[in-house]
Amino acid sequence: MDRQTEEVPAEVSERAKQAGETRNRWSWVEPSVWNERMLTALETGVKGGKWFSLIDKVYNAENLEASFKKEKANRGAAGIDHQTIGMFEARRGENLGRISEELRLGKYKPQGIRRVEIPKPASKEKRPLGIPIVKDRVVQTALRNVIEPIFECDFAKHSYGFRPRRGCKDALRRVEALLKEGFGYVVEIDIRKYFEKIPHKALMEQIGLKLSDGRVLELIEACLAQGVLEEVREELPGEGTPQGSTVSPLLANIYLNPFDHIMEAKGYEMIRYADDAVVMCRNEEEAQNALREIKQWMETAGLQLHEQKTRIAKADTEGFDFLGYHFERNMKWPREKSFRKLQDSLRQKTRRTNGQELAKIIASVNRTTSGWFEYFKHSHRTTFSTLDGWTRMRLRAILRKRDGRKGTGRGWDHRRWPNSFFAGQGLISLVTAHALVCQSVTRRTTNWRAVCGKSACTVRRGERWGNQSFLPLSDEVSKRRRRQMRISVQGMGATRLTDRYSRFLNRRMRTRMSGGVGGEGQGFSCPPLSRLWGLALRHSQRSSEVKS
Repeated sequence: MDRQTEEVPAEVSERAKQAGETRNRWSWVEPSVWNERMLTALETGVKGGKWFSLIDKVYNAENLEASFKKEKANRGAAGIDHQTIGMFEARRGENLGRISEELRLGKYKPQGIRRVEIPKPASKEKRPLGIPIVKDRVVQTALRNVIEPIFECDFAKHSYGFRPRRGCKDALRRVEALLKEGFGYVVEIDIRKYFEKIPHKALMEQIGLKLSDGRVLELIEACLAQGVLEEVREELPGEGTPQGSTVSPLLANIYLNPFDHIMEAKGYEMIRYADDAVVMCRNEEEAQNALREIKQWMETAGLQLHEQKTRIAKADTEGFDFLGYHFERNMKWPREKSFRKLQDSLRQKTRRTNGQELAKIIASVNRTTSGWFEYFKHSHRTTFSTLDGWTRMRLRAILRKRDGRKGTGRGWDHRRWPNSFFAGQGLISLVTAHALVCQSVTRRTTNWRAVCGKSACTVRRGERWGNQSFLPLSDEVSKRRRRQMRISVQGMGATRLTDRYSRFLNRRMRTRMSGGVGGEGQGFSCPPLSRLWGLALRHSQRSSEVKS
C-alpha cells in the first residue's frame, strides 16, 4: 500500500527568532566585540544599569585589527610624529601587538594632537581640527567599538549626527515632514564652539552613569586631556574634545543626550545634528517658550548659544537654514554659503590661466559638481540652471584666453562654443541630472506632477546617475511640434533629413519640462524649429540642382 508522507518544515524556535532580530538591529557593531550574549544584554539591560570589565574588549587583537582597517579606509593625515598610515601598516603586526600590550598593562599614554585650522565657508572664522597620531586613532576607534552601542541604546530618536544608520538626509526628511504638518515656526539653535567648550567633569559624570570599568574611564580621560601642539607650543585643554578625533563625535552626543530627552519630554519637535539643531513649532508662543527652555539648559550645562545664528524664524516668509539647505515657502535650495563654497572650489579649477587641456579641466569640474549634486539633488529645479550657466561661462573664458581675448564668454562665443560643445566634452549638466533624479522618484510614486511640478510631461528612461560616465540628454520637443516639423519638411519637398536630425525627430524622451531639460544634447544641441526648416529647404534645393 502506498504511503503518502508529507514533509513538515521544521519550526524555528522563538528564541532563535529573537536572536536573529537582535543581530539584525545591531548589525553595524563590531562582531569581534559584541557577541550574541552581549547583544542580548544590550536589549534586556545589565544589572544596575552599568557595564563592567570592558577593557579586555578594547585591547582584543581582533578589535585592534578591525580598528586599523577603519582608519586605513579613512585615509587620515599623519600626526605630530609624521607617521603615515602606510608607515604604520608596514609594521602592522608589531605595532598592534605593542598597543595591545600597553593597554593590557595600563602603560598606554596618548601623544599630543596636531592642530590644523581650516577656513569656514563664507566666513572669516576658522575651524580648529585636531589630528592624533595613527596609533592613538586606532586606540580611539577600538574604544568606540566597545562603548558606542552602550550609549546608542539611550540616544534620542531625533538626534541624527554621527550615528550609525543615520545621517543628514534623514534629518532633512524629518524637517520637511514637520513643515507639511503645519509646524511653521522654527527655532534655529547653534551652540558657539561646542566641541571646544564641553566641560570634562560634567561629561565624565554622564559617561559614569553607564560605565563602571575604571580603566576604560581612565582611557577616556586620557583622550580628553591630550595636549594640542600648535606650531611650537603645546596647550593642555581643560575643556572640549578636539574635532578630528575618532571618539569626539560620540562624546559630543553623550553630553547633549540629556538635553534631547528634556526637549522630547516637554513635547517639542527638535531635530539635532551634532551642534546644529532646529525646534519646529506650530505658533510663535510655542517657539518663544522653546527658546527660553533652550537658553536655560545651556546655561546650566556651561554652554553658550551663538547670538546671531540662534533665532526664531517663520518658515513661510523668512525661511531658515539647516544642514546646508535653505527652507522657505515649502521649497528648499542650497543656502548662500553652500553656493559660495562650491563656486570658490570651481574657481580654483577654472582659472583663465589653467594650462591643462579642456577635457582634463572638465573631468576635474565633474568630480566637484557630482559630489555637490549628490547632496543637493533634492533642491528646487531653478537651482541647477543657474549653476550650469555659470560653469560654462567659466569654461568659455578659458577658451577666450587661449584665443588671445579678454573677458568672459559672451555674444558670438555662445555660438562658437554652444552648450552642446561642452556636452560633447563630457561636462555634466546638473539640470539633466536633476531631471533624471525626478524620473527615478516617479517610478515609486503615483503622482508625477506632484513631484516635479506643473510643467512635467512624459519622459524617457535614461541612464541612471553614477553608474557610468554621465552625458547630458538632448532637448525635447512635444509630440505636436514633431508632427509640425514632419509636415513642413514634407511640404518643402525634402524626402529625408540628415541622419543626425532624423534620429532626433524619432527619439522619445522623458523630461521634466515641455521645453526640455537644459538645452544640451549628446554631442549636439537641439536646433530650433526654424533652423530645421532651413536645413530641409537647402537640402531640397541641392537635390533639385543635382537632378537638373
